[in-house]
Amino acid sequence: MWSSNSSDLGPCFRASNITPEERRLIASPWFAASFCAVGLASNLLALAVLAGARPGGTRSSFLTFLGGLVLTDLLGLLVTGAIVVSQHAALFDWAAADPGCRLCRFMGVVMVFFGLCPLLLGAAMASERFVGITRPFARPVGPGRARATVAALWAAALGLGLLPLLGLGRYSVQYPGSWCFLTLGAQRGDVAFGLLFALLGGLSLALSFLLNTVSVLQLCRVCRGQDAAQRPRDSELEMMGQLLGIMVVASVCWVPLLVFIGQTLLRTPPAMGPGGQLPRATERQLLIFLRVATWNQILDPWVYILFRRAVLRRLHPRLRAPGALSLRPRGPGTRLP
Repeated sequence: MWSSNSSDLGPCFRASNITPEERRLIASPWFAASFCAVGLASNLLALAVLAGARPGGTRSSFLTFLGGLVLTDLLGLLVTGAIVVSQHAALFDWAAADPGCRLCRFMGVVMVFFGLCPLLLGAAMASERFVGITRPFARPVGPGRARATVAALWAAALGLGLLPLLGLGRYSVQYPGSWCFLTLGAQRGDVAFGLLFALLGGLSLALSFLLNTVSVLQLCRVCRGQDAAQRPRDSELEMMGQLLGIMVVASVCWVPLLVFIGQTLLRTPPAMGPGGQLPRATERQLLIFLRVATWNQILDPWVYILFRRAVLRRLHPRLRAPGALSLRPRGPGTRLP
């Protein structure tokens, strides 16, 4: 396909010996197009359901975070899918189509941005629910602050994605020559940027797990209490169930890739040879783990769609019983219905 010593090619090209026949077998345009179509339809359906949801109280900020998550997944599939599907369909030679690496760098930034955003948003949602459940007297996060937080997290993910353009790390064309991502090389910049990406994603998942665990334990303790005025209402249990589902999906999809990146970059001797070529087994593993991670963008909206009270009550009639009241303490003169 290309050679790393070609002086007319940009820095995103590494040595590769994949044949056109092997590439054609791996890069199926029908699979990529079907995957993107299912993901786009799922996220559009979730956005339609969110548009019809009635916000109220702390639920308003949660729906804002959730809307930001679904919108991020939708745009991620749209942008990356357009590049990958067109590449699979045309099987163009990346070196001939993008010798200056502009498209590769753009896709690398997009991959990092849309990969980190769901993990950061999941941690933000876990933090918001943790405060709302364990600190009932605290001032709730309003929709305005929630929108500002979503924008700040988008800016942070974008800032990290732009680091290789500023000299820290590199984006390179990955096996089988149809996508670009961070380089798993032995250079200090590559190692620093790859570990930064893996650590930030891993810390986001760890924070979500810790805060969600504490929140669930607090909900269980309150539900077992004798004071009905302190029991959580249905909407709070619904939000917690959706948040747990999002966390489980993100962990299953992303942990293998994040661990693989860390292990590959810290391997001794380095996985990448002096000529910039990775072992074929490592390239295939990276492709598999990346495909698993992209399922997060398809499954996220279904967590919200399926974990709503209207759906759960159809599956479990006992949930039709009227929920109790909010975790937030009532005033002394408030009566129970």
